[in-house]
Amino acid sequence: MASKPAPQQAPVEDPELEKGMRAHAKRNHEKLRVAAGVVVGEQGADASLEEISRRAGLGSATLYRHYPTRLILLDIVFHDRVEALVAETAPLVSAADPGDALITWLRTLVRHFTANLGLAKFLAMAEGAKELTSAHAQVRDTGKKLLSRAQKAKAVNADATIADLLRLVNAIVLSAEREPATITRLLDLAIAGIRR
Repeated sequence: MASKPAPQQAPVEDPELEKGMRAHAKRNHEKLRVAAGVVVGEQGADASLEEISRRAGLGSATLYRHYPTRLILLDIVFHDRVEALVAETAPLVSAADPGDALITWLRTLVRHFTANLGLAKFLAMAEGAKELTSAHAQVRDTGKKLLSRAQKAKAVNADATIADLLRLVNAIVLSAEREPATITRLLDLAIAGIRR
């Protein structure tokens, strides 16, 4: 009668090996984050994911393991910049002149968007996304509050919406990528159009 094979024992976990694997994953995560920052800075929100992997010296499977979607990757890249934008514009909600506060918000958006290629497109893409970490929704919320105050004060057109303002800013920033000298003139024309 043949003897039964001994039951397989579960491998003993090696804490040092596990620690080394975690450190390796952490290094890969950081390499991808740094490479993504550089490539997105050069190419904008449509940056090549393959190029990001290549510059990090890693395979695309590793990129997708750390960042399953483009939006999550962009969220990490722009996190600090979005927080800086929110911190700068949040005090405008309690400014004395609601009309001027809204205009200052628009000018601040344009300044941040032109300084950070791809940021405007990321914020548009992030609308309604649930899995993100950055304060992108606060940018829109601040704008809504500012617009509402300015409309109540009859400083801007009553039919303007926050979506209209964000589209205007995005269009100005996109056109300025080709002709940077036009940005101030285009923004002034947009502001004149929404003021009462």
